[in-house]
Order: sequence, then structure tokens, then C-alpha cells
Amino acid sequence: METRADLQPPTESSDETLFVLPPIVDETLDGPVPLPLVSFVKAHACGNDFLILDETVAGRNHAALARKLCDRNHSVGADGIEFLERRADGSFFIRLFNSDGSEAELSGNGTRCVAAWLAATEGLTHVTLGTHGGPRTCEVLEAADPAFVIRSEMGVPRVMPRTIEIPGIGEISGAMVNVGNPHFVVFVDSATDPANPGDFNAHGLPWQQLGERIATSPLFPHGTNVEFVRIHSPAEIAFRIYERGCGPTTSSGTGTCASSAAAIALHQLSPHLIAIAEGGAQRVVWEGVDQPMYLTGPAEIICRGEVVAL
Repeated sequence: METRADLQPPTESSDETLFVLPPIVDETLDGPVPLPLVSFVKAHACGNDFLILDETVAGRNHAALARKLCDRNHSVGADGIEFLERRADGSFFIRLFNSDGSEAELSGNGTRCVAAWLAATEGLTHVTLGTHGGPRTCEVLEAADPAFVIRSEMGVPRVMPRTIEIPGIGEISGAMVNVGNPHFVVFVDSATDPANPGDFNAHGLPWQQLGERIATSPLFPHGTNVEFVRIHSPAEIAFRIYERGCGPTTSSGTGTCASSAAAIALHQLSPHLIAIAEGGAQRVVWEGVDQPMYLTGPAEIICRGEVVAL
């Protein structure tokens, strides 16, 4: 991986030796040719990590950039890229591309990461970000740069109980939930193994395998995110997520919303709910089926730099 971080030169009175990065060149050609670099920001929300790139650097290479730059072994690594566009009227629009190069409607955690970056660099504490899943308004509640706590308006969830059938597995009861992007939520019996509250397996399969089977089923022509939910109490759930276009991740903002919406609508849980993923807890408020859901959680800037592009 070739990256560059911002380096501050020592003052004239400093005894330190200035470290100067040599130019990155392609020496396989005749003579040194500088390789194209793109600036990036990396941020995460509960371990769900994203790169933030300016839309102008993408050209028509969004998918290829996502596949390359999100590779954790050969580049910076991330679950996806948020391409940030600044429009002529002063508004913002973000496009999310998953690590496999597919485009998604939006990411709740990714949106929060972009809001954190705008708060850190431009002092914006209340911002609306356009997405293909609809506009999302973010408000900074706590700021301790590089860490932020942000509340996002996530639209009105739609919950539809469904039983699907997966060949070789059988019928799976759950709920289709739309929070601007598609989800299928499966409730795991909390009494199955009370001694192992971290067990989210279902139908005789590890949740990761079952999640992949559901996410890629022809029943969902455009794919779906899949959550496995355990109810801890009337005010708390835990879940695991298999993300469409990415696989298992430590957290998901829209997955938090989908899991919570299904739990509230179908199991009469509190409208003020804590949802715990592997990467940590987020707070959801949903006061009624025709009301927007609000999601509150952390976002943190990890680093910024430059990376060799395509």
C-alpha cells in the first residue's frame, strides 16, 4: 500500500531530521512516471469503516475504485466508499459503493462518517446529505475531534412479515424491512442457548452462511441485507449482520434501524431501543409507524492521506 499522511516539517530550531517522502513512480516504464494519487479520508462507525472520496476524482470508475481501495490486503481497506459531491446550490450528495464494487442506496454508518468529516473540517453540526435512499439529516450531539456522536433522521421504516423458502434449508420466518435499502430480519430464539448469548446461528447453520444464502437468493433480485436478532429485554436487542455486497461487518446503521423496526413492530418492544452489534451499541427512537426513525451513534475519523488509484 502506498499512502501519504500529512506531515508537518520541523521548525528551524528543531534538531529533528525532516522526513521527506520520495515521489511514487512507476519504474516499469521508460523513465520514472508519477503514479496517479487520490486523496482519501478513512472513518468508522462502530468498526464499520469507510473511505470518503471527492466525487470529482471518480470519473466513471466508482466500482473499480471501490474494489481496489477497499481491498484490505492490497490497498487501504474498508467496507465501502462514500463519494461526496458538493453541488452548485451548496447541497451535498453521497453515493455508496460496497467493497465488491456494487452500488447501494445508502449506509447509515457511512452517512454518519461523512457528517463527522464535515463537522471536523467545516464546522457543520447540522447537515443534510442526499442519498439514493432519500435525504438524511445529521446533527452532531457531541464533538471531541476526531470522535463524534451524531443523531441521524433515517426516514420512515416499512416492516412486512414474510416467510421465505431457501432450497436445502426450508422455510425461514422473518420480516422484510425497508429503511431506504432492503433488509430481511430473522429473530433468533433467545432461549435456544441462554448460556451463549453470542450465538446467532439459525436453522442449523452459522449465521454467516445462512446470511449469505438469503442475501444472494433469487427471491431478492437486487440482493438484500440480512440481520439475525436476539431480544435481550423490552428495551434492548443484539444483532449480527450480513451486508449485501460486503459480507459480515461489525455494525450497520441501516441494519440497526431495520432490526429495531422489526422488533418494535412485531414484538412490541420499546420505541426507545438500544441495539448492540459486534462493534458496539447504537440508540434508536421510533415513536410510531408513520413517524421517522432516529439513530444515534458514534463516528470517528481514523486518518487521511493519498493512495495510488487505478
